[in-house]
Amino acid sequence: MSTPLNALKESVGRYGIWSVGLRSEDPARRTELGEAAAELQELGYGAAWLGGSSAPRHALPLLETTSRLAVGTSIQSIWQYDAETSATGFAEVEAAHPGRFVLGLGVSHAKMAEQYRRPYSALVDYLDALDTAGVPAERRVLAALGPKTLQLSADRAAGTIPYLVTPEHTAQARAILGETPLLAPEFKVVPETDPTRARALAREALAMYLALPNYTNNFLRLGFTEEDLAAGGSDRLIDALYAWGDEDRIHARIDEFLEAGADHVAIQVVDGGSRDALPRETWRRLADLLF
Repeated sequence: MSTPLNALKESVGRYGIWSVGLRSEDPARRTELGEAAAELQELGYGAAWLGGSSAPRHALPLLETTSRLAVGTSIQSIWQYDAETSATGFAEVEAAHPGRFVLGLGVSHAKMAEQYRRPYSALVDYLDALDTAGVPAERRVLAALGPKTLQLSADRAAGTIPYLVTPEHTAQARAILGETPLLAPEFKVVPETDPTRARALAREALAMYLALPNYTNNFLRLGFTEEDLAAGGSDRLIDALYAWGDEDRIHARIDEFLEAGADHVAIQVVDGGSRDALPRETWRRLADLLF
């Protein structure tokens, strides 16, 4: 007998796409986003993850042009949208497209939210408010890195969508979560075979994250050193956090997460272009590899 969590795992499938470009406030881009979502579904991806601090309404252009694709926020900051607003948005999207939206939540970062205080307690309070408002636990996931929040993802949500992690983190997360909750890490792919060029693109993308303690502390927990975090990141750090190389190498790196216990991998393309762009040709090439 299928359970709500099994249904969620089935709906997102093994592979999805993570993209800031899939989220837009510009009405003129609505058609473009809808067409991209329809192609992702046709290519075989199970989910589209809206990068940045997205709200449920940002999923609508993608849901309106698809019939199966799951669409999730990755993430909605609990500081930017209060729980009442979040619950109202969830209810509106759910009424229009039942069972296809996943509310991904996270605490963001102190440098990005002035009200950032006691983030774990604030997240617990937020989940309490969502419970009261009727947002089901099996339709929300948490961006969790550390052990406490990973456990919260198992206890109070459908699972976790960790960002900027390694297969080693995935194995540790699965041990904490247990077998049932969804484990859907984000992973970055650089479509470049030249090591110098690939690592340069990766370092450019990584720079903003090396200034955020939530990530750097997690890297240290995973066994990286302060030296690995210096000067834009060591080759060891870059090669752990990014897949680059030929198609076989990229495919193998993505599947390391599945072998470590992930149910789903949310793939983000890093190619040196604008984060708001939609790298649809690369999404097509990846689909040829994965499906």
